[in-house]
Amino acid sequence: MRSMAAHPQVDANSPFLRARALVPWLAAATLCACGGGGAGVTSFGDTESATGGGSSDGGSLTVADDSTGGSTGASVGSMSGGSGDSSSGGDSTTGGGGCVTNDDCSDDPAGPICDVDGGCVECTATDDPCAEGSYCDPTMRICVPGCLDDQDCGPDLICNVMTNLCEGCLVDDDCALGTVCDAGVCTPGCNDMHGCPDDLACCSEQCVDIATDDANCGGCDQPCAPDNASPSCVAGECGVGDCDNGYNDCNGAANDGCEVQGDCACTPNQQYACYTGPNGTQGVGICADGTQTCNAQGTALGPCIGQVLPGLEVCANGVDENCDGTADEDPDLDADGWTACGGDCCDEVGIGCLSPELVNPGAFEFGGNTVDDDCDGMVDNVVPTCDGALASNSANPDDYARAIDLCQFTELNPADPADLTWGVIDAQLLRADGAANPTADSRSIRAGFGTVIVPSQGSSLAVFSSGRAADSNDANPAPVAFQDGLDTGTTSGFPADWYAANGNTLPNAPGCPAPGGAQAYNPMMLELDVRVPTNAQSFSVMMYFFSAEYPEYVCTAFNDFFVTLVDSTNATNPADGNIAIYDDGISQWPVGVNILEAANGLFTQCSNGGIAQCGFGGNYAGCVGTGELAGTGFDTQGSTIYSCGYNGRYGGGTGWLLMSGNVTPGEVMNLRFAIWDTSDGIFDSVVLLDDFQWSVDASEPGVQPG
Repeated sequence: MRSMAAHPQVDANSPFLRARALVPWLAAATLCACGGGGAGVTSFGDTESATGGGSSDGGSLTVADDSTGGSTGASVGSMSGGSGDSSSGGDSTTGGGGCVTNDDCSDDPAGPICDVDGGCVECTATDDPCAEGSYCDPTMRICVPGCLDDQDCGPDLICNVMTNLCEGCLVDDDCALGTVCDAGVCTPGCNDMHGCPDDLACCSEQCVDIATDDANCGGCDQPCAPDNASPSCVAGECGVGDCDNGYNDCNGAANDGCEVQGDCACTPNQQYACYTGPNGTQGVGICADGTQTCNAQGTALGPCIGQVLPGLEVCANGVDENCDGTADEDPDLDADGWTACGGDCCDEVGIGCLSPELVNPGAFEFGGNTVDDDCDGMVDNVVPTCDGALASNSANPDDYARAIDLCQFTELNPADPADLTWGVIDAQLLRADGAANPTADSRSIRAGFGTVIVPSQGSSLAVFSSGRAADSNDANPAPVAFQDGLDTGTTSGFPADWYAANGNTLPNAPGCPAPGGAQAYNPMMLELDVRVPTNAQSFSVMMYFFSAEYPEYVCTAFNDFFVTLVDSTNATNPADGNIAIYDDGISQWPVGVNILEAANGLFTQCSNGGIAQCGFGGNYAGCVGTGELAGTGFDTQGSTIYSCGYNGRYGGGTGWLLMSGNVTPGEVMNLRFAIWDTSDGIFDSVVLLDDFQWSVDASEPGVQPG
């Protein structure tokens, strides 16, 4: 019979000891519908890969010392990024290395200008070497085609502030006499408001020589004889006296007629103060008037030259760049918890910044959206890996976070708010109820499991077991057969909050007997405290569950458990917090051997045929193959002392499953992965974990085939 000798607290005459013989105490139980029908798998939201910032050498980041490349230090428009040997993630805020003067940037490919925060860039608001027809993008600090004002355009061109394009004109008065503005281009022509050069008159919207076309084009715009010192236009005739019929001679020159109908625009060639900025900003802060010059005809003023308009506020320089009367203010315009001086490179809607509340140093890099989500200065940067060169028997809980591809670490209450980024805050290796000192051999980090299964992401995966966390050929720790297994002698309570949420009973598949006892045997748990990215709505992890309880102990009390408990403020997760479940739309069934009774198709790497040899028998047809069991230790065949005459493989597995849960952006969540033997300490189970990812979309909590 299945021995419980390693557990002196268990009564040697208990029914649980007798169960592993011929289980006579199950004889009165209802026959389970073994191999029970499948159910449709609900759809899940898309998941996106995302990890931010740089990593330290060799994947040796620690909670105390490591932070994120892409979030250290305050800057305008972007944060530090890239990889490096320290937590700062690089030397400058944009592009190249650190600098003090422009000379330091002379050979830097990032640009020739030294920005105020020590980074080489192409241009700044105050130092703008951009060519004609381009301007300095205030966010990226690079030259982009277009214009912000007339100074960005070439000679005879004007900036259309509605389209940010350089054009020849906006209105007729931008053009010389004898030309009018047509679709942004000065073309030959005239009208009542915009006339012709001296000695020509406007006739049918064209400038003509009135002396040769007097029959058709007489009137106020015709030239007058040289002896008329004060030319007049009276009923189409030249005479002495003031202009009448509403016309005026605006250029001050004699003998050229009355050019303008209505008042003159200005005094020819005189300069006037001008300002085109928003109301209330003129003369405030750095904002100042420019000048515009009246044309030689007195009919129009030229562009406003030399004015200083409001710009982006530069951090901590004592200057009021946005001309609102206050220097160095640092608002959080998108209310995402990050300010421009705190590193938010997208604080309000603008060019390349359509969803500013999702972009800040606390976000993860969402690949493929052409946005610098985490403000580290790089768009869609490749997610770094951190699971290489990890010891298989590592005792550092941070290494197990790295093994499942959680590569970013942060602090709960950093001294610098700029370091309030997403990542692992704390990691612990514990027993199922949170007690310390689990069996060390029940966890490992591997480059694969068996001869077929490899990591879903990176170069390593985490292995947790209720026996030895090793396949048939592993070392450190070395394997022990999963059937009959290894009873390590360690026990604990079940996770208290989850157990209480289930009425202090272990949830089970329908029709199967309840697990026995109130303690977990050989428990192992990885607990993580994680700050969620500010743009994440959910996360996912790839999991693979194996058990030697298959097939002999299907639908018995020996249903080993694996749970993933999410403590989040997001109320859409299961009420008991466990996302290692199958949801058929009516009920939720936990991952374990007995899940095949509720969800045909989630336990697939196994041998079809007879099951529950130590129970009431039955058949299962949900296996699709045994190839992935090769070398795992669950592929071994033969009868053992507690196998009730079964002579086949020692176990089976689910295949890779995608496990998802929902989160609240920016919160600190608690995440627990726990596995244990149920009802006794032998016939062991294993779970593989890998490929942790964040997503900007919500998910349907639970598991589905990966």
